[in-house]
Amino acid sequence: MAEDLDQIIDDLGLYANDPLGFVYWSFPWGEEGGPLAEFKGPEEWQTQILLQLKQGLLTPDKAILLAVTSGHGIGKSALVAWIILWAISTFPDTRGVVTANTETQLKTKTWVELATWFRRFIARDLFKLTATALFSTDKERDKTWRIDMTPWSEKNTEAFAGLHNQRKRILVVYDEASAIEDVIWEVTEGALTDKDTEIIWVCFSNPTKNSGRFRECHPGGMFAHRWKTMAVDSRTVTFTNKEKLAEWGRDYGEDSDFFRVRVKGEFPRVDADSFISRDLAQAAVERPVEPQTEAPIIIGVDVGRFGDDPSVIYPRQGRDGLKYPPKLIYKSDLMFLAAEVANVFNSLNASIVMVDSGGVGGGVVDRLRQLRIPVVEVDFSSKPDATNEIESGIKYANKRAEIWGAVRDWLGTGSIPSLTMTTTTGKVVSLVDELAGPMYGLNSREAILLESKKDMRSRGVPSPNIADALACTFAYPHFVPKQGHIPKSDVTIAPLYDPYSRERIYGNANT
Repeated sequence: MAEDLDQIIDDLGLYANDPLGFVYWSFPWGEEGGPLAEFKGPEEWQTQILLQLKQGLLTPDKAILLAVTSGHGIGKSALVAWIILWAISTFPDTRGVVTANTETQLKTKTWVELATWFRRFIARDLFKLTATALFSTDKERDKTWRIDMTPWSEKNTEAFAGLHNQRKRILVVYDEASAIEDVIWEVTEGALTDKDTEIIWVCFSNPTKNSGRFRECHPGGMFAHRWKTMAVDSRTVTFTNKEKLAEWGRDYGEDSDFFRVRVKGEFPRVDADSFISRDLAQAAVERPVEPQTEAPIIIGVDVGRFGDDPSVIYPRQGRDGLKYPPKLIYKSDLMFLAAEVANVFNSLNASIVMVDSGGVGGGVVDRLRQLRIPVVEVDFSSKPDATNEIESGIKYANKRAEIWGAVRDWLGTGSIPSLTMTTTTGKVVSLVDELAGPMYGLNSREAILLESKKDMRSRGVPSPNIADALACTFAYPHFVPKQGHIPKSDVTIAPLYDPYSRERIYGNANT
């Protein structure tokens, strides 16, 4: 085994300036019964990037700066993994950092793909891969020969400011770079000043934003003269689902921003990272709507409890989300919140309450059932309803994405208040800000997946509590209330009372 490792170490030295040769040598391409049995090597676009890296290594006095835009499902994460493994294994004491648009992307996509290729890597015994780092197994060099997975934060830029490795090699990888804030780019660039050092900075992304540093790296941008760039169309890659891509072309139009970003790898005419556009939300502010007296009043509840986020009670009547303003309640216990929901329900003669049951929300649901309030729990992480997918032709990854999709559809004719609130950090945000806040992407099923609240907070965007409460009102089909179907006074407790289970709601839904 020692002799094998000695030979591997000698071979690695041959590929210090040949990333493409390294990729062919390092993995079992075409090996019968192996994980790559059906593959002969990198895709054409991946080959071109690896050759550009090699070309850049011929001029060591200049940093290698590569920025790639792409459509969906092209093998971007695989190429990122190859570059990381090549960089660390062919130059002793390489230092590097890998980040992505969100911590979730970094942990569940970028680093997971690296782990997949590390298991296939012929020289894996020379390194150790953990949940946050890749480093040498030499105990005397594990602090100096390593690449770290580092979520970015505007409030904590030290990891990107300390990228110095004089006379050796530095690697910086940005995955989904379009959504990484400019301050991180600026700190990174300021740190990459070591003389006589191989500096490699590669950035990959769906081009979701038509502004920011990633956009400025490309033709027409302020920094385009320093960056080598490439745009990869998903239709040119052998393993993409051509039928699905053609379907998107028919659904959205090949010149639409959705198709430009998700297929062609081209920048949108306007920023396309927000699931709900600011213009769409702003147009709904105080829009006049005719009286919605025939529509039931649906109450959505987002539960915040004792955290920094408020609990929100939001009544909506048909297209009118303006007449009954949302009620914000800070730092309340669940029993108090349930009582407030019951009061709003009774005062408005509402039809039903829909509560986000994640976290502590289940306690509010249980108490409302005791109070004989018709309530439905909304599990954001649950599966979307198949009937909605069939009717709309749009696939959603979970219930939260589905109900936000319903909000987006509704905003075209609905009305919302001109509402602002001050967060605990002193930032003033509006309902429009909240609606336009979450970014989105596509999962492996090509279903729409919204950015999580945690990821939003990590990039300094407040949690969309009011918008989530509004979205809850779209969770399930609702019905017109019948006279006297719920007692409005002399409430009694019935612990197991649940006349409005999901099955019953669907059974009584108006079509």
